[in-house]
Amino acid sequence: MALIHLNFHSDTLGMAMQADVILPQKNTSLIGMQTSESETYKTLWLLHGLSDDNTIWQRRTSIERYASEKGIAVVMVNADRSWYCDMKYGGRYFTYLTDELPKICRHFFRGMSARREDNLVAGLSMGGYGALKCALTYPDRYIAAASLSGAVDIAAYVEGKSEMSEPYWYSILGDFDKVRGSENDLFALADRLCEKAERPRLFLWCGTEDDLIFSNRRLKAHFDALGIENTYKESEGDHSWHWWDLHIRDAIEFFLEKSE
Repeated sequence: MALIHLNFHSDTLGMAMQADVILPQKNTSLIGMQTSESETYKTLWLLHGLSDDNTIWQRRTSIERYASEKGIAVVMVNADRSWYCDMKYGGRYFTYLTDELPKICRHFFRGMSARREDNLVAGLSMGGYGALKCALTYPDRYIAAASLSGAVDIAAYVEGKSEMSEPYWYSILGDFDKVRGSENDLFALADRLCEKAERPRLFLWCGTEDDLIFSNRRLKAHFDALGIENTYKESEGDHSWHWWDLHIRDAIEFFLEKSE
């Protein structure tokens, strides 16, 4: 595998950005890891949580080893504290993530497949929300999405003001009374998915000791009521890296099990 620290300019955000990219590499002398024989490869777009950045998955998990075993590429994205939104007062991070960054990566790394069937988006906490938002908004771009301990009900965060200041949320979402039902509300996006021809495969995991379990159960129930197929798992676990390292492997297996 190759690990590339990518620094580049984003026209969408109007500033320098960073991503870390893991790529399959053919070789004959690597000890202790599998290697890829394919000229093209599937891609996992991997999103961080609120307090983190693009380096966190490689620092806290064995994601490079998991990717090597499956022969897939991984793009670890940086989105600051944007909630992967086109902010009311700030950067257009959602457009950057779903539109500009894939074009940049596929330009630099020609083996990275653009086929819907070859692209999975996944993340933890804030990144779990972002992953589901990507796939529900653009089911034609992602075959699957995986949320680990996802902060999936952003409207409830705003309504309860969470632990953060009102100016913080307003800078991202604008008027609080317009969040529910908007393009940033996963429940509303699920409603709209029913009108679309393609549906992504959805994987959700949350630990039973995590306060976010209740919103994950609500979203699962909403998917079921709409007839949206999903794989939902809850088990022992809190909001910590021990569990995300464990269950990102489940998400990758889920991605590949029906992959062509």
